[in-house]
Amino acid sequence: MIHKVTLELGKEVLTLEVGRMAKQANGSVFASYGGSCVLATVCASSADQELDYIPLSVDYNEKFYAAGKIPGGFLKREGRPQNREILVSRLIDRPIRPLFHKEYNHEIQLIPTTVSADQINPPDVVGMIAASAAVHISDIPFDGPVGAVRVSVVNDEIIINPNFEQIENGSLEILVAGTRDGITMVEGGGLEISEDLMLRAIDEAHKWIKKICDLQDELRSICGKEKASLIKEEKLFSLRDDVRTWAFDKLKEACFVLGKHTRYAAIKKVKQECLQHFEEIIPEKEIPFFNRLFEDMEAEIIRKSIFENKIRTDGRGPEDIRPINCEIDILPRAHGSALFTRGETQALAVTTLGTVDDEKIIDNIDGDMRKTFMLHYNFPPFSVGETGRLATGRREIGHGHLAERGLQPMLPDKADFPYTIRLVSEVLESNGSSSMATVCGGTLSLLNAGVPMKKPVAGIAMGLIKEGDDFVVLSDILGEEDHLGDMDFKVTGTRDGITAFQMDIKIDNVSADIMAKALAQAKDGRMKILDIMNNTISGPRESLSEHAPKILMMKIDPEKIGTVIGPGGKMIRSISEKFDSSINIENDGTVTIYCKNQSGAASTKDYVESLLAEPEVGKIYQGTVKRIVDFGAFVEFMPGKEGLVHISKLARHRVQNVTDVVKDNDQIPVKLVEVDKMGRCNLSYIDAIDPDGATEESSRDSGAEHRGHRNRSDRNDRNDRNDRNDRSDRSRFKRR
Repeated sequence: MIHKVTLELGKEVLTLEVGRMAKQANGSVFASYGGSCVLATVCASSADQELDYIPLSVDYNEKFYAAGKIPGGFLKREGRPQNREILVSRLIDRPIRPLFHKEYNHEIQLIPTTVSADQINPPDVVGMIAASAAVHISDIPFDGPVGAVRVSVVNDEIIINPNFEQIENGSLEILVAGTRDGITMVEGGGLEISEDLMLRAIDEAHKWIKKICDLQDELRSICGKEKASLIKEEKLFSLRDDVRTWAFDKLKEACFVLGKHTRYAAIKKVKQECLQHFEEIIPEKEIPFFNRLFEDMEAEIIRKSIFENKIRTDGRGPEDIRPINCEIDILPRAHGSALFTRGETQALAVTTLGTVDDEKIIDNIDGDMRKTFMLHYNFPPFSVGETGRLATGRREIGHGHLAERGLQPMLPDKADFPYTIRLVSEVLESNGSSSMATVCGGTLSLLNAGVPMKKPVAGIAMGLIKEGDDFVVLSDILGEEDHLGDMDFKVTGTRDGITAFQMDIKIDNVSADIMAKALAQAKDGRMKILDIMNNTISGPRESLSEHAPKILMMKIDPEKIGTVIGPGGKMIRSISEKFDSSINIENDGTVTIYCKNQSGAASTKDYVESLLAEPEVGKIYQGTVKRIVDFGAFVEFMPGKEGLVHISKLARHRVQNVTDVVKDNDQIPVKLVEVDKMGRCNLSYIDAIDPDGATEESSRDSGAEHRGHRNRSDRNDRNDRNDRNDRSDRSRFKRR
């Protein structure tokens, strides 16, 4: 039996359907919004395992047939997940994972599949809702449901679930997820959005999240399965009090040793000594409870110190930021480089400038797109003092996307800076937000490369310790504060507003007061970091690196594009080969010239300009002899334009054979004498130029009385006869 529930959401209707597709899964929901549809399924393994974590995997995927497309490449089928699919999988995972139960020791797999995409309404938010609904109606224990909406601000109006066009034109775009009780996740960015506007957008989002949660509850009441029971065994550690008495004070001292690895080593030493002390009386089966007790004591010590004494493990207060060091020009051959160090977190940011050929082509269900800015984030195992494989996983893609989103709004428009930009962040040390170090280091590197950023961008990670109704917000959190705290809250922006925002909550929800306090404290921290960065480099370098490609832009008449391209691309290829450059021409007549050096780019531009220039009668040109005939020589005096130098115009004296004066490929100065009615160009050979700049022809005319008498009439008669004799040949000459 098919069951449906609906909700008017934004300008479309959200529909959740159960009972028609994938009925063998633990839970299956077909969600549609406009013409975008997502089928979400959830399954749990049959094997029961003894685990202390939630074995959840989320695999969002998009089918090309959803948009009526065939995948590119040789295989012509969907392959490994694209970056966007990975990012959406993370968006679904983060708000939903805390609502599962550790006692349910089964592997859980969520597979939301986009099966229809109208290219008007983004399917990702539909997938988030469908995933929650699939789990909510299943027999898997779950403290949901979760609702999600996208929020944009267009012309100061808050819009819920905007379409692609509204997102493109908006000043804010955030995805907000939460339960009926509060917000659990926010991700997005904007064009220097104020903290007040961000709070208003989140508040508006939560109103609709409650309605979406109500819709899922309605669906569950109609067709939901009975939830599996959780067997909670009271497993007590028999030596809990003895171990706590022996170790607590020692562990408390170790938790405040300065230095990440030194502190971790001190904590490990206390734990090992304690285990040795009780080794003979701790049953083997209770070792896991011993380990868990130490984790609980560490969390209690750190949280209590922060909450009651306002002292963190490295001695800082809640609002203090670790020492920051900024360096630029780290790498001699890179187009731009910077090393940003904040405490025990360090990022080497390297900028490379490329041409239009380096743009990234993205082929997905939304259509083919090109990216001119790419940020790649690498997190090698040595950054945390460990061994492991070098790989790009979901974490690297997610952190890189956040940093890219933070910097993107402040990059120059392509028309002002026509380079493709690749920024790579190599995380060399990590203890606290390396993604925010990437934003700071990225700004320094871009400015060092000469990229004319609109404004510098900095980022900071915030944390939260909450006990009852009281809370403490932490600035610039350490790794252990992220792990043991209640919130991970990252903000990037300029002095004038927020450019990117990400928040993950580890408790049920956060209040508006907490968010307002966190945003205000993050702004203060951001200002301090920007001040330090400004002392190192305050604006873009005046000139690009000598190793960077050189790019020039010009506008031409769109009707003359064909002249530059030539038949079959012959002309544009010859120009590129001649000057070792690349030329890109847009339909509006914008010509972009790329070359390894400035002189080559300038020469290419001059050549294109001369190719399109109109011949000027009386002007002297440097030409190349292209073809010799009995009655004269055809000379290319402008790119793609030829004229005839008649035999009578080759010298001051009578010429018997053209080859006596010029030969093929000779470089000669010529003067454009006439453009006849048929557009044919008549030239005269200028065989010398005097020091004062006058041509020999003009000197010859002005000094005729000193060179003896010449019968001009006879010469003209000879020229007339030559013209008549050669008229039939001349008729074959066409304008080039």
